[in-house]
Amino acid sequence: MTAANATVLTARALLLDMDGTLVNSDAVVERCWRRWAERHGLDFEHVIKVVHGRQGYASMAVLLPERSMEENYAENRVMLAEETADMEGVVPVPGAAAFLASLDGLPHALVTSADVPLSTGRMEAAGLPLPAVRVTAENVGASKPDPEGFLKGAAELGFDPADCVVFEDSGAGIAAGRAAGMRVVGVGPRAGEFAPTVQVDDLTRVRVTAVPGGGIELSFG
Repeated sequence: MTAANATVLTARALLLDMDGTLVNSDAVVERCWRRWAERHGLDFEHVIKVVHGRQGYASMAVLLPERSMEENYAENRVMLAEETADMEGVVPVPGAAAFLASLDGLPHALVTSADVPLSTGRMEAAGLPLPAVRVTAENVGASKPDPEGFLKGAAELGFDPADCVVFEDSGAGIAAGRAAGMRVVGVGPRAGEFAPTVQVDDLTRVRVTAVPGGGIELSFG
């Protein structure tokens, strides 16, 4: 675990990304996007660096800047169907089950670039419970790194953005959290490149303590 400025954070609510943060879906993501890269004659190593954290259409807009958004939206629907049909290799991030259990009764929400079918399928495949409050692709008009999803999550829970802590793994997601005015816990190796407030290897050493008066204390290590 490395920490930029803190080994303890306090918050009123937590906003949780899914892929790479709670669920390791890299195997599926890489299979689907490798096929996509081959169809479009693009270098897969470049493609995979772009796609993490973003909705598919937003990744396509970066990778094929001359193409119309109508085509991106159409192909994104195909990509979502492919990913939803493929759950092979989807597993929980180490510590995810215990971490989610520790949030029982505390304000938290899932904020994911996946849509409802994909997020539901991946959480079920990983054996993880779905948070009661969820912000999915259907609820936003802009993909991460736009902060809309995290701002909607905070509003849904009833807290100011500054009182929320985001858990994220990707550059796009960390940028979205910062743009929303939130502190960010970076999870996994990808996160370290993007200067989160705190970085952890996984969720095994994240400790959640309810603070009298309604706060949440997060400790790492």
